[in-house]
Amino acid sequence: MPPGGAILIMILVAVGAVVALYLGHQATRRRREELAGVAARLGFSFDPSKDRSHDERYRHFEVFRRGHSRVAHNTMTGRVEINGRDHDVVMGDFVYRVTRNSGKSSSTQTYRMSYLIVRFPYHGLPDLLIRPEGFFDKVGQALGFDDIDFEDAEFSRRFVVKSGDRRFAYDVCHPRMIEWLKSRASDAPAIDLECGQLCLARDKDRWAPSEFGAMLGYAREFIDRWPDHLVSELQGGIAVRTMDEGGARPRPWEATG
Repeated sequence: MPPGGAILIMILVAVGAVVALYLGHQATRRRREELAGVAARLGFSFDPSKDRSHDERYRHFEVFRRGHSRVAHNTMTGRVEINGRDHDVVMGDFVYRVTRNSGKSSSTQTYRMSYLIVRFPYHGLPDLLIRPEGFFDKVGQALGFDDIDFEDAEFSRRFVVKSGDRRFAYDVCHPRMIEWLKSRASDAPAIDLECGQLCLARDKDRWAPSEFGAMLGYAREFIDRWPDHLVSELQGGIAVRTMDEGGARPRPWEATG
């Protein structure tokens, strides 16, 4: 190749890199502005800055323990009323990196996702995981690592449900809840309830700005479908008897405030 041709290629590569950098910057700015608008419409506060303590603060959720160089940004915080009680909400974007070593070389890939966390105004809520079933879940079941099964065979086939308190899982996943979850299976996020907080996320999926309001609606619909007797017990701090391994025992779910 003539020297002039090599120089031209180098110039084109450099120009392409600059254009890609500019377009990336513009997309980041546009997303930040659109999410600020979403927060304003919801009456939430908005903070676009990087929060490097997010993964530690919410380390009980597995989705925030992946990879390294973890950081949250475009954070929206506010409060919504569900079942007559205020629930604190935080949602936004999260980035992490995964480095893979092949022995001779290593490569790092960046993953971007969005999340929504709802904090319940109750103490002592059991943990609960509900998410669409994947290939490795089927492998796990074949090896004997089973999740909670329900009378609805289709639901049990399409969703993984796990909880340390099976009675609580059955109370939440009543027939009407099961039908609703199946109707939303095509776009269902993972529902992870831990430490009195509910996290919604889809693996490695960054939501469009318009999806945040929809996900907040999804969380509200999910909680709204909890049976009245369960909500009354939670709000009243009534001791509920649950069947755990070893027999029945009381479990206090104390309401705050």
